[in-house]
Amino acid sequence: MTIRTRFAPSPTGFLHIGGARTALFSWLYARKHGGTFILRIEDTDIERSTPEAVNAILEGMNWLGLNYDEGPFYQTHRFDRYKAVIQEMIKAGTAYRCYCSKERLDQLRETQMANKDKPRYDGTCRHRKDQPEDAPFCIRFANPVDGETVVDDMVRGRVVFKNQELDDLIIARSDGTPTYNFVVVVDDMDMRITHVIRGDDHLNNTPRQMNILNALGVTPPVYAHVPMILGEDGTKLSKRHGAVGVMQYRDDGYLPEALLNYLVRLGWSHGDQEIFSIDEMYRYFDIKDINNSASAFNGSKLQWLNQHYLKTGDPVHIAQHLSFHMGQRGIDPTTGPELSEVVVAQRERAKTLVEMADASLYFYRDVTQYDAKAAQKNLTPDVLPALNIVHARLADVNPWQADLIHEIVIKTAEELDLKLGKLAQPLRVALTGNTISPPIDATIKLIGREAALRRIQRAIDHIPSLPAASA
Repeated sequence: MTIRTRFAPSPTGFLHIGGARTALFSWLYARKHGGTFILRIEDTDIERSTPEAVNAILEGMNWLGLNYDEGPFYQTHRFDRYKAVIQEMIKAGTAYRCYCSKERLDQLRETQMANKDKPRYDGTCRHRKDQPEDAPFCIRFANPVDGETVVDDMVRGRVVFKNQELDDLIIARSDGTPTYNFVVVVDDMDMRITHVIRGDDHLNNTPRQMNILNALGVTPPVYAHVPMILGEDGTKLSKRHGAVGVMQYRDDGYLPEALLNYLVRLGWSHGDQEIFSIDEMYRYFDIKDINNSASAFNGSKLQWLNQHYLKTGDPVHIAQHLSFHMGQRGIDPTTGPELSEVVVAQRERAKTLVEMADASLYFYRDVTQYDAKAAQKNLTPDVLPALNIVHARLADVNPWQADLIHEIVIKTAEELDLKLGKLAQPLRVALTGNTISPPIDATIKLIGREAALRRIQRAIDHIPSLPAASA
């Protein structure tokens, strides 16, 4: 049997963390077993589904690298298929027309609740013989009235439902549009889904869907219902906990591999291991190892993982993601040093790509103003001789590389009997506008000869007019 899994989001909003984790688990299970991973857009809620939400889902999947083998399929493109299956079920007696009015159903529900009975349809129209063509009706599934439906869940174990409590659910509304539980069944049947991995909020839908599949003569897939993700305080995950769209994590400076690593560990473990490459996820992931209790979202843990990947990842790969953030700040990375070299210089100092981008603007953009305190402390008349010497010597450096630049700074400090910091910090302020940067030789090298000389000269020219001169 070829394993076939699916991720089936509803395009009524962004791709959120819970959905991304479900997609990841489904994707990993298919990849581990040489199977097929399918993307299906469940857009039957026409009023709430939007093209923007579809694009957000596709963009999020692409950014995470969760490539699908088939799809995306859209349920709104399959209405004719759903109608055909409904007609087959009516002919087979596994579905029927229901003419009950909303008023009758509301009254039925009130009576049942008053009697402390579980609200459900009473089957009034199930055996009705007349079918008036001029009266509105919906289509209901004739659910088995006896026995049990057993879900052998790969996460939760054996879950038993009594059929008499499941109700004859509506599979087509009075306007002819099919309902969620029905279209999911037809899709899973047609797409030959073997394993359904989804949130445990769908568990109560599963016996209903299994019974429809059985009525269609199809063996139900294997189900795995994954516990929900909670906030750090144990309450339902919300925006204040981090329940934002996946692309917001990109915008906040996270690498996709960091987010994937974090998500795979939300409810799944392999010993005490915390860091997992994609290859290791393939190798070790097993649905049976998913915890059957809810997991709590921890933003600090995600940031720690992101910092790890910034420090240890391929600089060229990280630069590809950093480029987006530089562009957001109006920087064209081709106008300065290689972005991968900037990554190497800055990776120990940043927890996110946003921090890295903000701290790297001076490599590509001239300094137009100095931090007032930094300038007052470091750009003083007594450093003018040292700055002039460094400027002259840098003009003659060939080739332009960090070790030769390092020698110039060290030699100049020694000749003028200065501690290294007494020269390096004024240079930093001249070059970057502040006192924080990678080692001064690496900073000068990355800024480039022309820009470095221009900035140092600007500081030399401005020192007489800076606040430090009159301090």
